[in-house]
Amino acid sequence: MARLGKLISKADSNDPLPHKSEILECQYDIYQNVWEQARKLRSSGKLLELGKKIQCPVVAIQGDYDPHLSEGIKRPLSRILKDFKFILLENCGHHPWIERSAKVRFYNILKSEVL
Repeated sequence: MARLGKLISKADSNDPLPHKSEILECQYDIYQNVWEQARKLRSSGKLLELGKKIQCPVVAIQGDYDPHLSEGIKRPLSRILKDFKFILLENCGHHPWIERSAKVRFYNILKSEVL
């Protein structure tokens, strides 16, 4: 599983900087249960309905090379969240905090949004 995780991380990144890999304990039964519940919520539309209860500002930061398509995040969330901002980082994959072209911009966005 650790080797698979490294391959997936490499595929999800555009131009990662050298970094120490995180090794996370995988509890497959919990993972399967959570994602099965999430899949049901997504397919039924209940996940977006739950999103309507969010009262705080939401900022989504995503890389243009992220394997998760940005329109699949931006479009539905902008329809249901009252205070939503979407920021697309150029030349960035799924892990902006380790991406050569996006790391500084990512942290600057975090600082400006949180402070």
